[in-house]
Amino acid sequence: MEQERLKGVAEGLLFAGGDEGITVSELSSILDISLDEVRQIIDELQTDYKKQSRGLMILNANGMLSLTTKPDHNEYFKKWVIQPKPNRMSQAALETLAIIAYQQPITRAEIDEIRGVRSERPLQTLVSRMLIEECGRKETVGRPILFRTTKEFLTFFGLSTLEELPELESTLDSETDTSDVDLFFDRFQDE
Repeated sequence: MEQERLKGVAEGLLFAGGDEGITVSELSSILDISLDEVRQIIDELQTDYKKQSRGLMILNANGMLSLTTKPDHNEYFKKWVIQPKPNRMSQAALETLAIIAYQQPITRAEIDEIRGVRSERPLQTLVSRMLIEECGRKETVGRPILFRTTKEFLTFFGLSTLEELPELESTLDSETDTSDVDLFFDRFQDE
């Protein structure tokens, strides 16, 4: 039973590792098990993923393990990518876009720090919608990529320049905040 639980946790960590991935030694440290036990768990997961009914596989690229889709399902992913997407954006994408709009140029790490969560997926969404773009690298350790908004961003939101963005309130009036919350809860209770 413990082995199955560890397999589930390892699978979750592989997923959470995203494109960056995670090493066997990191898994060993996090799961508090030996490297051989981690390798056994990875082997079992790879065996599970080899079943035809599974859509994922574990990719080992230069010692970094990550979950990815199976290459033989590629034609379906191509169809999905070229399908028109709805104009709605997730809350995470909107938060990320607002941070970039007001703080640009900004790195992903800085965005993650402001949001308190990883922003890799929202950034991919915003880049694919051409609302943001890479605009160079920050002159610091690791030289992380800087992001900024695009002309399409201005068009999408009906702006001529970034100066037309609404002013950010530096401090919020606590009385206003309380009344807004009370109004929300009053509406919630009425329904």
